[in-house]
Amino acid sequence: MNSILEQNLYFIKEHVGMFKAANNFDIYNPESQDVIMNCREENLGFFTKLFRFTGYKRMTPFNIVIKSNSGDKVLTIKRGLSLFISNVEVFDENDHLVGQFKQKFFSIGGKFNVFDAKDQHLCTLKGKWTSWDFKFLKDEVELAHVSKKWAGIGKELFTSADNYILEISKEVPSDHPIRIMILAAVMCIDMVLKE
Repeated sequence: MNSILEQNLYFIKEHVGMFKAANNFDIYNPESQDVIMNCREENLGFFTKLFRFTGYKRMTPFNIVIKSNSGDKVLTIKRGLSLFISNVEVFDENDHLVGQFKQKFFSIGGKFNVFDAKDQHLCTLKGKWTSWDFKFLKDEVELAHVSKKWAGIGKELFTSADNYILEISKEVPSDHPIRIMILAAVMCIDMVLKE
């Protein structure tokens, strides 16, 4: 696991764009305000690009790579075509399966179950339908929290850009693989639940 995943606080900023098909984010260290990782969706097919501008955007497949500033792969997030619910796979820097998210079919506000590579339940990602607020919970203990940080009403109104703060609990060991799943899930919230 890349050591960049050992910190507990991340600021995720979506790239601003009126007509963009790809999902691209920069991930900052909020304390130093330096970009420490980037999240890019580089290899979009023609039909995927086309459907990203329609009401079927949430159903399109994605293959996202998160890299450190030095270009080292941190993790990869993949999903195939999704008709009703999403099953998303997460891979480490060596392309080994770390785990997957399985979306709950009927959930108010959005909900994912998070599983490891052996299909063992790790935690649940739960959202509130009244706000942009998500928590990673295991046995009602909060492992991490994601909230939206507004960049200003004008910017949010005329673009689809979203900014998020991810805070991982200090109780989660710095070398625990669940950190890979938590960071990956933040990207899935935007592309699966909130688009």
